[in-house]
Amino acid sequence: MKKLVLAALLCATAGIVFAGGKAATDGKVKIGIAKIVQHPALDAAEQGMIDVLEAAGVAFEYDRQNANGDVNTAAQIAAKFRSERVALAVGIGTPVAVALATAIKDIPVVFATVTDPVGAGLVSTVAHGEGNVTGMSDATPNEDYIRIFKEIANIKTFGYIYTSNEANSISSLLEVQAAAKKLGVTVIEQAISTSSEVRAAAQSIVGRVDGIYLTTDNTVYSALPALIQVFNAAKKPIFSCDVTSTRGGGSVIATGINYYKAGRATGELVLQILNGKKPSDIPVRYMTEPGDNDFLLDLDEAARCGIKVPQKYIDQANIIFQNGKATEK
Repeated sequence: MKKLVLAALLCATAGIVFAGGKAATDGKVKIGIAKIVQHPALDAAEQGMIDVLEAAGVAFEYDRQNANGDVNTAAQIAAKFRSERVALAVGIGTPVAVALATAIKDIPVVFATVTDPVGAGLVSTVAHGEGNVTGMSDATPNEDYIRIFKEIANIKTFGYIYTSNEANSISSLLEVQAAAKKLGVTVIEQAISTSSEVRAAAQSIVGRVDGIYLTTDNTVYSALPALIQVFNAAKKPIFSCDVTSTRGGGSVIATGINYYKAGRATGELVLQILNGKKPSDIPVRYMTEPGDNDFLLDLDEAARCGIKVPQKYIDQANIIFQNGKATEK
């Protein structure tokens, strides 16, 4: 049905208008896509969204931009999309999504992989969108994950690196602090502002903790190999909330949403809007279905850290990294 609706709309006029935006002059629907930084999870989300759009049977043109972790660049990208009058703008990651929502008021804006859309000021409630804005959240159940980390790795302290100038990171920090207190473990925090500081941050805390817990901080994940190198060398376990970025090994535990599927969910929101639904009528999408999440165990790294993973977790995992390769169940 979506293919038919969009195809009919395109046939109507080459200058077609979609909910405040317009198509490119060559008859293609122009979509602006911006991500705050490049790393495997955000790349997978972007690709998942594009695959859904391509399957709709409509000729799309994409203006794909990367802010490289810089909020000023994100603002410039937002201004570019606004001046181009794209049909719709997609912001992958909180800072770039906020930049788009701030600069663009008369074109639909869809955010993706935003942990706390209310805290970021993108919407006032997750029950529906806000004005021209709606999207998808990658919120993390931190208390549940830290409990698993504590049980598997027997941690009493863990490190936590966060980006001090990003709303997502501050929201996650508060949740992590509350969860750690409730579970009787100590969290050692280290703030950063750019990805270039990740290695030094990891080095500053690795000797004071039993392991490190990583939420969905894009700045941290853009420099993940450096962090993995530091903690693997110290034989300290890593718990990652981003499976996509850790499929190559290095994290004893990695669990969280499948970012490719999250991208596909975002693509479905985009299609709803292009078919005439108002962003304000669309609730924030959460990845809550059992198949939306992955659970990876790196048994090689667990052995190096002296950790024996309980069989119940091995049975639950859908990805096992062992003998240098990942096997999916």
